[in-house]
Amino acid sequence: MTIPSAVLRAEPTTQPSRRKGTATEPVSDTADAASPHLRLEDRVALLRFMLAHRAIEERGTSLYKQGKVPGSFYDGRGQEATCVGATFALASGDPVCPLIRDLGAHLVKGTSARAVLAHYLGRAGGVSAGREGNVHFGDASLGVVGMVSMLPDMMAVAVGMALAFKLRGEQRCALAFFGDGATSVGDWHEAMNLAAVQHVPAIFVLEHNGYAYSTPSELQFAVDPLQRAAAYGMPGVSVDGNDVEAVFEVVRQARERAITGGGPTLIAAHTMRMHGHGAHDDGRYVPPEQIEHWLGRDPIELQRSRLAALAVDVEALAVEVAAEVDEATVQALAMPHPDPGTATSGVYAVGEAVALGRGLAPWSGFR
Repeated sequence: MTIPSAVLRAEPTTQPSRRKGTATEPVSDTADAASPHLRLEDRVALLRFMLAHRAIEERGTSLYKQGKVPGSFYDGRGQEATCVGATFALASGDPVCPLIRDLGAHLVKGTSARAVLAHYLGRAGGVSAGREGNVHFGDASLGVVGMVSMLPDMMAVAVGMALAFKLRGEQRCALAFFGDGATSVGDWHEAMNLAAVQHVPAIFVLEHNGYAYSTPSELQFAVDPLQRAAAYGMPGVSVDGNDVEAVFEVVRQARERAITGGGPTLIAAHTMRMHGHGAHDDGRYVPPEQIEHWLGRDPIELQRSRLAALAVDVEALAVEVAAEVDEATVQALAMPHPDPGTATSGVYAVGEAVALGRGLAPWSGFR
C-alpha cells in the first residue's frame, strides 16, 4: 500500500528486522503505540483500511436501500479494528477465513473496493462474477477463503490448511474469524480439539461482540470461550478488539508462535456490533446504554486521535478514501450483469486443483 505524502508527515526513526518475515526489534515512531513493531506508515495504513472498510459498507447500505443490492445487507460497523488489525499481521502466504463483518480482511489482502462493490451489486466484475450472495465471497487468488453460512465451519477449513502447512514443513499459518454464537456449535469443539492435538499453525479470532444474532452472551454460554482454551491445550489471549494496533500485536505474536512450532492460539477480541445483525434487523434488543458506551470507543476515532497527535493529516486521508469509494462505485455500477447463459459454469471443479494464491502483506515487517 502506498501512503500519500499529503497524509504522512513524519519518517520512521528505526528500521524493522528482516528475519523470516517477522520484526524482532522495536520500530514504532512513538511511545503511545500499542505495538512496538509498527512504523508510522503502518499506523496510517491501519487507519486507511478501517476508513475504507466503513466507507464501502456505508455505500453498500445506501445501494441496498435503493434496491440495487439483492438479498439483505450485513456490515461490520464498530468491528473494523479486529479484522483489519488481525489480517495486517499475516504474511502473503497466510490464508484468512473472514466472516460477514470482516470486509477489512479482504481489503488488507488486496481485494479492491471496486471488486467488493461489484460483488454486492451482483455484477460480472465482482469477486464471484455475480454468482454468490453479497456476504459469501473471497478471492482465492489472494488467499482469502470464501465463507459459508454454517458457522463455524470455516474454523475446520483453517485447521485443514494449517495441517497441510505443518506436513509440508512450510512456515505459514491460517487464521479464521468466528463469533460468540459459533462457540456453541460442535464444529467449534472439533476444530479446537484437532488443532491442539495436531499442534497446527492456526490462529482463531473470536469477535466477542456480546451477541449471537439477538442472543446475549450470558444466555449463550456459562463459561466464556476464552477460558476453554486451556482445556483444549492452547493459549488464550484477550485483547481490546477496538484497538487496531493491539489486535495487530496479539496476532503478530500468535503468528510467530504458530510458524515456529508453538501450535494454535485462541484470541478473544472484545468489540461491539453497532448495527443489527443485518439491514433487516433494527437491533432493538440491545440496551441503548450499551450502544452509547461503545459509541465512545469507536475504533476509527481511536486511531484518528492517535495519528492526529503525530501531525498526520487524518482529514485528508478520509477525503482520499471517500473519493476512491466514489470512483469505485461509478465503476461497479457501469459493469454488466453476468450472462444468464453462463449460470452453470463453475458449479463443479474441473481439472486439477488450483492452490490458494498469495495476497498482499502490507506490514513493513515483511519487507
